[in-house]
Amino acid sequence: MKVRHSYLSFFVLLALLISTSASGDSPFFEEGFSREANKDGTPKGWKLKSWFGGGQDIRLEHESGNYYLHMASNKNSFGIFKEIELDIKEHPVLRWRWKVTILPKGGEVRNKETDDQAAQVYVVFPRFPAAINSRQVGYIWENLTPKGIKVQIKKSSNTRYIVLKNREDKLGEWVSEKRNVYEDYKELFGEKPPPVGGIMLMIDSDDTKSSAEGYFDDISSGKE
Repeated sequence: MKVRHSYLSFFVLLALLISTSASGDSPFFEEGFSREANKDGTPKGWKLKSWFGGGQDIRLEHESGNYYLHMASNKNSFGIFKEIELDIKEHPVLRWRWKVTILPKGGEVRNKETDDQAAQVYVVFPRFPAAINSRQVGYIWENLTPKGIKVQIKKSSNTRYIVLKNREDKLGEWVSEKRNVYEDYKELFGEKPPPVGGIMLMIDSDDTKSSAEGYFDDISSGKE
């Protein structure tokens, strides 16, 4: 999660794009992935964003007929995002499955020199004026940082995240998550959230100059 000018500029651009389309409320959001992919490997309906380095490794893989997203980072930083419209008050709970097989060596979110993670899930909240006010809630799979810690990006008060997993959790196994994003937003920002306008999945290992590998599947929103 690189707090560089390009990183912050991207969130500003994303917020501007989704704020123009998030005028209605979808009943829910669901992404199970399929074999359909864009030329760059991203799933259909998602877009790639790179912050540092090239050679983004993004693949849709399958097992027993089930498709899932595989992302591997080698000294680089990138993510994929999708625009959605969601009333987070009506559908506050976000569920997903993720798996990590390689943690960035020495990754530690509280130190900007080692700020790398193998898996990150962001929920984006456009707020007017979108260019300066839109906010993001992130959930991350860390290495050294203790679980449960809530972190604010130092260069932007609009991005805050929660450490859900770290090196204490077993690698190579799928883990199911369930978060009440509505309540998390209120706790992190001290106010009620606006409607959701986008979701992002990220990985990076550029600061530690190492490698990371993560998998994502079955992302959905609901009432409980």
